[in-house]
Amino acid sequence: MLTRVCIYVALLIAAPIFPQAISPVNPAPAQNNDQMATPPPVSGVAYPTALGADVRSNYLRGGMTLVTAYIDNIYPGNGSPTAETTFSILPSIDFDQTTPIRHAAITFSPGFTFYQPSSQLNEVDENASLAYQVQLTPHSSIRVNDGFRYSSTSFSSVASEIGGAVSGSAQPITPGIIAPFAKQLTNIADGEFVLQMSRSSMIGASGTATTLHYPNPSEVTGLYDSSSHGGSGFYNRRISESQYLGATFNYTDVFAYPPNAESDTQLQGISGFYTIYPRQKLSLSVSGGPQNYQVKETGLSTFSAWDPSISTSIGWQGLHTSLAASYSQSVTGGGGLVGAFHSKNANATVRWQISRAWVIGAGADYAISRTVSPLIFTGVPNVRSVSASSTVTRAINQQLNLTFEYDRLHESYGVIATRPSSPDSDRATVSVSWQFTRPLGQ
Repeated sequence: MLTRVCIYVALLIAAPIFPQAISPVNPAPAQNNDQMATPPPVSGVAYPTALGADVRSNYLRGGMTLVTAYIDNIYPGNGSPTAETTFSILPSIDFDQTTPIRHAAITFSPGFTFYQPSSQLNEVDENASLAYQVQLTPHSSIRVNDGFRYSSTSFSSVASEIGGAVSGSAQPITPGIIAPFAKQLTNIADGEFVLQMSRSSMIGASGTATTLHYPNPSEVTGLYDSSSHGGSGFYNRRISESQYLGATFNYTDVFAYPPNAESDTQLQGISGFYTIYPRQKLSLSVSGGPQNYQVKETGLSTFSAWDPSISTSIGWQGLHTSLAASYSQSVTGGGGLVGAFHSKNANATVRWQISRAWVIGAGADYAISRTVSPLIFTGVPNVRSVSASSTVTRAINQQLNLTFEYDRLHESYGVIATRPSSPDSDRATVSVSWQFTRPLGQ
């Protein structure tokens, strides 16, 4: 982890050597009509959900969060429900700096969680993320992101993210696979290059790599380590000041690693997309096209077929309200499962600042996947998950917040005979957060 943090810092130190430039390529339409947007289906980043009043840059922020939670079923589906109470100490530090040619953001948050009565479950967590974008020329930019998480808490500690970030495009990793309170390491890295060739045309290319590792396989019977890598290219055309039309090609190779075997799922597809910005900070997108998948599994014949892939999404970021929602249907792989799956996924998140001191939020995610290839395992070929969360935050003063949160998770693993048939878990938390913020010079 120390090596990872050092690399992040080195990137920031090296950043000033890049050439000065103006008119950056933006993720949304800018006041300057010469600048094109990078629409959500090809931007490679999730919809922002921060409220307008919370959006800021050039700061150093640190803090501490104390969390107590009650979980009604820590081992869902395994006999009688087992309740646990947890206590967490979560320090954090955030760095965000913006200049005319770059934006850099780093977050590091270790965690210490104590269980009662099962003290043998006590754990130390690590969470870190990097987001970095630099303007190479007036109309070209490079963006890189990396997110690392080592934890056994499937539900987030505060402000639940059980549904994950809302994306504007269909994702290649099988959604909705949650192993409650099982130790896991995840890392997601991606990068993108964008070039605006003229006032109304743009091209771009990106690459992505993911890793999922379960250190204790006995905690996740029926789920396995997986990894993926892939790339994409797109053409983006502005057909009016607020409308964009384009096409993209995607390729992803997903691997799963059951004992003494390997599963390789290759996904590739061509899709068209359309995005409209009816007003500032509001976007609507739709994309779709044919998708080819090929599955190679140890001891089984290679299987290949075609299937349609579609995705639609909406994002709105206002001063006191933010909303993001999406629906996608595509062939996916990995995520702890073996083989290829036809997946449908819908998720949404909303935040509303009802007064100066009160903010409420809610999120929901629904995913269902069915196998589209021969599997090593037997069972009904369906995986389904439904998750929801709600939060209420009270700002006591500028540095102190009190948050109440409720999470609900339901899963069924008919595809995996050794997994519980209907695991359910509820969690209620109360947390107190203290933080300080120091402005940084530009």
